[in-house]
Amino acid sequence: MSAATAAETAQDLPTGTVAMIAAAELDPALMRSLTAEFARRGTVHAAQAESFATPSGGIQAVRWSVTLDDSDDDFGSQFLVSLLEDAAEQLRGRQPSDNPEVTTTVLSVHHRPTGQMMLVMDVDSTLIDQEVIDLLAAHAGKEAEVAEVTERAMRGELDFSESLHARVAVLQDLPEQVLQQTLLKVTPTEGAPQLLETFRRRGYPTFAVSGGFEQILQPLAEQLGLTGYRANILELSDRKLTGKVTGQVVDRAVKREQLKHWALDSGVPVSNVVAVGDGANDLDMLGAAGVGVAFCAKPALAEQADLVISHRNMQLISYALGLTPLEVPAHR
Repeated sequence: MSAATAAETAQDLPTGTVAMIAAAELDPALMRSLTAEFARRGTVHAAQAESFATPSGGIQAVRWSVTLDDSDDDFGSQFLVSLLEDAAEQLRGRQPSDNPEVTTTVLSVHHRPTGQMMLVMDVDSTLIDQEVIDLLAAHAGKEAEVAEVTERAMRGELDFSESLHARVAVLQDLPEQVLQQTLLKVTPTEGAPQLLETFRRRGYPTFAVSGGFEQILQPLAEQLGLTGYRANILELSDRKLTGKVTGQVVDRAVKREQLKHWALDSGVPVSNVVAVGDGANDLDMLGAAGVGVAFCAKPALAEQADLVISHRNMQLISYALGLTPLEVPAHR
């Protein structure tokens, strides 16, 4: 199926600014009020509702395709942001204590990719639920020490390369088989296979670039059907980890350059690249992409992203882009 035919079959949102709100509990009357206000200020091309699963429980999402009378400038998008934030403020006090987040996104029609797109994702705590270095550190009995360094690096308090070398050093002399044991503990994030299928069925390439490790990412990429991947390589000697990585460290600058390389190689304009991450190491990558998505992210990244997804289901990314999520075929 061609990308054009797949997109038509998927019945994506029509052209317009995409506004979305998601929470465990949405007030139907408030949603109708938002729709009416959007229509009063312009044209509502479509309004849709969908339910998604997250580890904290189910959530409801509503999205609109909207054209406002003044949408040729930033005010149009800012007005939508203001309305959604007001609605989110009303909803926050009504959410269950174990699932309190409210996600709101606005993707302006001028910012919304058209034509061939590309997806580039961070891996640890983004494409997958775990931090692989923490899983490996558990085998060495150093999980608390490594977790503290990881957290500081993700907040941008430590240089990533230095922190990576410090964390990997504690893995010295672990047997090679811990890599396979660790892989068995890795789980794709809720909605990740569906997000990838949404892009794949349209003929859009999908990539993962990670400050983690190729020995884990390679089989995961094959399992998920990624177009390509890049990560650090753990050095081995005599079937044991040496506590070092080989080659250039995949830091924030490398992630950015890798995104540009894949876009050029795939013939996709950088403006049509969607980049997804969760920490400071993803800042440059998201800044280079046409649409930068902070997914359950640290504040340093969320403040710079185009879209901020607060619920742990990656299908919300395609939903916020105006794409209709697709199910994974039974044979996968």
